[in-house]
Amino acid sequence: MPPQNQPSQEIIDAINHILDRGLIAVVITLMAGSGDVGAKLIVEDSGAIYGTLGDDQLNSVVIEQAARFLDSREETKTFSTRDFAGETLISESLLLFERLQPRPRLVVCGAGHVGAALAKLGSFLGFQTTLIDDRAQFVSSDRFKGELIELIVADQWHSSVSAAIGNGKGVSVAIVTRGHNQDEECLAAVVETRPDYVGLIGSKRRTNIVIEHLRQTGCSEELLKNIRAPIGLDIGAISPEEVALAIIAEIVAERHGGKGGSLSAWRRT
Repeated sequence: MPPQNQPSQEIIDAINHILDRGLIAVVITLMAGSGDVGAKLIVEDSGAIYGTLGDDQLNSVVIEQAARFLDSREETKTFSTRDFAGETLISESLLLFERLQPRPRLVVCGAGHVGAALAKLGSFLGFQTTLIDDRAQFVSSDRFKGELIELIVADQWHSSVSAAIGNGKGVSVAIVTRGHNQDEECLAAVVETRPDYVGLIGSKRRTNIVIEHLRQTGCSEELLKNIRAPIGLDIGAISPEEVALAIIAEIVAERHGGKGGSLSAWRRT
């Protein structure tokens, strides 16, 4: 039996597995209560379970709460079982929930003025950033000296975008290409891979045309409604850098479950 408060080999292996594959899960640690304090239970967003808190009934109610926690987008939170299990359990336990997820990734499709500014800003904010364009001169390393950005020349948009997104976990995709055709090729790849965030630049008219074409190809309404189009928060952006700021602000809000409003709005109500 491992020493108290030390993760078992099963837990260590599970964490390594989740990180290596870029999956999302929650690690629940028993902080106080009946049972083995320090025991850990891991629940993936797919439903896979590793470890135990030492009590089947406690495991059951915690697994249900794990799904709600993952939906909330919170990074970490301490719960009493009374918070979510009521009087279901005889004794009260204190639990730490910690979100386990890959480093956030940003895939920018289109390396024009907005795309270049967005890639630089995303990299600065800690996103593992990939910038894709079918014009080699737009993703030249000379244009991004000193930037930690993966630059990809797309021989074919669909395959390049799909490869960059991977399994979609922790991935935000901003489509800021130069035209309808490129937009549609990128979106066709995106709706198949289902990243956490998808945004499409352009006017309401332009974005509606692209989305309608996808609808006609049989794309489901559930997927289409999750496309942020036009992309970004309404901050009155004009310059490419301001537009990039509006986009990254929406991506951060989506990642953390923020609402994107003014923090001081309550003073004016």
